[in-house]
Amino acid sequence: MMSEDAGQMLVIYDDPSDQRSLSLDETSSTEESPDETRLSLDTTNDAVPYIGQRFATHDAAYEFYSDYAKRCGFSIRRHRTEGKDGVGKGLTRRYFVCHRAGNTPVKTLNDSKPQRNRKSSRCGCQAYLRISKVTDSGAAEWRVTGFVNHHNHELLEPNQVRFLPAYRTISDADKNRILMFAKTGISVQQMMRLMELEKCVEPGYLPFTEKDVRNLLQSFRKSDQEDESIDLLRMCRNNKEKDPNFKFEYTLDSNNRLDNIAWSYASSVQSYDIYGDAVVFDTTHRLTAFDMPLGIWVGVNNYGMPCFFGCVLLREENLRSFSWALKAFLGFMNGKAPQTILTDQNMCLKEAIAIEMPTTKHALCIWMIVAKFPSWFNAVLGERYNKWKTEFYRLYNLDSIEDFELGWRDMVSSFGLHTNRHIANLFALRSLWALPYLRSHFFAGMTTAGHSKAINSFIQRFLSAQTRLAHFVEQVAVDFKDQAAEQQIMQQNLQNICLKTGAPMESHAASILTPFAFSKLQEQLVLAAHYASFQMDDGFLVRHHTKLEGGRKVYWVPREGIISCSCHQFEFSGTLCCHALRVLSAGNCFQIPDRYLPLRWRRISTSPAKLLQSSSDHTERIQWLQSMVSTLVAESSKSKERLDMATEQVYSLLSRIREQPVTSQGARDISYVHRNL
Repeated sequence: MMSEDAGQMLVIYDDPSDQRSLSLDETSSTEESPDETRLSLDTTNDAVPYIGQRFATHDAAYEFYSDYAKRCGFSIRRHRTEGKDGVGKGLTRRYFVCHRAGNTPVKTLNDSKPQRNRKSSRCGCQAYLRISKVTDSGAAEWRVTGFVNHHNHELLEPNQVRFLPAYRTISDADKNRILMFAKTGISVQQMMRLMELEKCVEPGYLPFTEKDVRNLLQSFRKSDQEDESIDLLRMCRNNKEKDPNFKFEYTLDSNNRLDNIAWSYASSVQSYDIYGDAVVFDTTHRLTAFDMPLGIWVGVNNYGMPCFFGCVLLREENLRSFSWALKAFLGFMNGKAPQTILTDQNMCLKEAIAIEMPTTKHALCIWMIVAKFPSWFNAVLGERYNKWKTEFYRLYNLDSIEDFELGWRDMVSSFGLHTNRHIANLFALRSLWALPYLRSHFFAGMTTAGHSKAINSFIQRFLSAQTRLAHFVEQVAVDFKDQAAEQQIMQQNLQNICLKTGAPMESHAASILTPFAFSKLQEQLVLAAHYASFQMDDGFLVRHHTKLEGGRKVYWVPREGIISCSCHQFEFSGTLCCHALRVLSAGNCFQIPDRYLPLRWRRISTSPAKLLQSSSDHTERIQWLQSMVSTLVAESSKSKERLDMATEQVYSLLSRIREQPVTSQGARDISYVHRNL
């Protein structure tokens, strides 16, 4: 027998004069016990449907029930229409049901067509509103003849229900604004942020999502994709003819149309040979004008600057496409896989990396995760969002896995996030993004906020909504060379470094490492003076001079020049920590062992001049020469003596150059040079 409380929870109204069986789905399960349900929030009587309620049209009834559903935490859809027997009788009965009514029918798998593996939200919910058409007084009207408010699923809170598809709308004014933004070349994420600022709403509170904006742009797409593909392939083949070391791969679909394409430059392959130990594969961008997912492989060079490795354009973001992209990239790089690779949170990409790069440590870019926090948690946490974010960063930077997991449980409890799916998903993937799980792997510092901003800025330089695909390949090449010229100038501006400790280890490292890498090591050398070292039976205990407990364990084998610390900073960043440096200093070591001054952080590297000489692309070499001339002018203008020397040498050089013959290729590129001066 149903309890009194349960009986009050079950709200079912029916007009005896209009009894009729309701089957929302032929495969629906039997009705669940009311004790296992959560019903609507309390509302005023005027706002709740009731038997006999009248509406002028069935659309008016739908709007009323939809407003009621939104307040209560669900949405509705039109389910079934019925008419009386006889010709010309027309529509006489309509059913509006909960959006989770019915069950999804089993689809027949077709191996020849890609399947969209989307989980259905339908769970056989029996809530509904039935209206019937009556003409008692001559004028037709619609009356409520059936109402069931019994849901077999959790209802959403007010700050969550707005994300249901039925309530996500883009007004005509917003559509025009979005299309205008698309023409300027900004990303969808930037469009969302701008519109949030314009409407003075918190992040995540727009009445539509990023996915809705992408779908809108796709519906208005007017590019001739087939012509674009032909131009792109032609451009890549022309680049290959001019420079045999230019690399590209592509696939065609069953209709002989371009499916995927990837490419890399000779200078990128050479850079990867030195700096390809840690790679970011950023797949979060799209060519807005063509709506193609764009993947960019980027690293960090010895001067801490973004280093471009390659690009890929994909038709689909699935396992097959990502596997093809990774195979193509490894082919460009002569089969050499990176030690570590950072990506966005994409399960298909995660699986593809496990298959194609089984020896590579895969991790998730923390900055790509954090970028989603406003839309994930701002509405849920409200005023507590910033406090929660501070706690998240504290946990992220912990050293101990045990401390992280205990702290995570406390954080979930403190902020009431036990049922939040994003929190659950983050914890399930914690070994891929939380530093306590990653410190023993090398990431070249690319997990820091500074590097993330630099890499994102580098990528944004050549993303444009109005860029045609063929021109995009050229634009990437030009911007890559511009970035290399900036690097050359930065190298020269950082030549004068300042020693702070006077220790022989410091001057030794300064003579080997680039200014960027040395600055990181110098920070640790300065900190080392604040630590005490105690020799133990199995190594050394190092802790801050103000601490009486705790510390780091350091193991040092002087004869073999091997030293390691329990903080794993060298393994993580390629820079020795203050704990290890303190032990070396106390042990009368005046030079850092050679193995702890990695080649990738040293001054000796593939210089711009060597890259220029190795390239067989005439246009590429002209671009390099232009950057060198700019540097020559900047350096020569610093003193009269420099200017005199440069003038004399350049005049002599020009005289010798003019004695050399002019080729047809050079004549063709004269117009290019003038366009880009």
